[in-house]
Amino acid sequence: MKKLLALTLLLMAGLNTQAQTSIPSAESQIRSAVLAAPADKQAGATILGYNQKAELVTLRKGTNELVCLADDPNQKGFSVACYHRDLEPFMARGRELRKAGKVSKEIFDAREQEAKSGKLKMPKQPTSLFVYTAPDENYNRSTGEVKDGYLRYVVYIPYATSESTGLPLKPDGPAMPWIMDPGTHAAHIMITPAPPAKKVK
Repeated sequence: MKKLLALTLLLMAGLNTQAQTSIPSAESQIRSAVLAAPADKQAGATILGYNQKAELVTLRKGTNELVCLADDPNQKGFSVACYHRDLEPFMARGRELRKAGKVSKEIFDAREQEAKSGKLKMPKQPTSLFVYTAPDENYNRSTGEVKDGYLRYVVYIPYATSESTGLPLKPDGPAMPWIMDPGTHAAHIMITPAPPAKKVK
């Protein structure tokens, strides 16, 4: 009896692990990925997502300048992003370094060196990034629907500084623009609205 119980628990654990890493359909990934994009950009955005082997692939070729990245099924929480296509070399290099086991500072330093050498091409004009997040329980993997998500905004301006933009190095309040990583390849304006109020059950 004890052996049977142990085997049952082991099988259930395996099923739970499999469920956590299951890959949503392409349609579901597309539906949730575009939630990070402005409404008038959603229909024409290129969508990068995951096949059933958890490999990053193009789920939909777009017709405008935005690239949307679907939620990573192997990461906790729900997070999707949409960004200008000129940021793709920067984003792709980050994914490549992360896959190789590099941590945040190593990724930053590698891209900084490569951008300065010209190996990594950074946009010459300001370019946007939109990030949409939510707790796991607010994300329906089957339908791609997300409840009470949180959207924040980023504008990349490589090598910009507080002096060149007039922006502070930290916000004085919610949604106040400020500049992060000034003077580097990754310099960007952060706009972080106040998070949505938690609903009382």
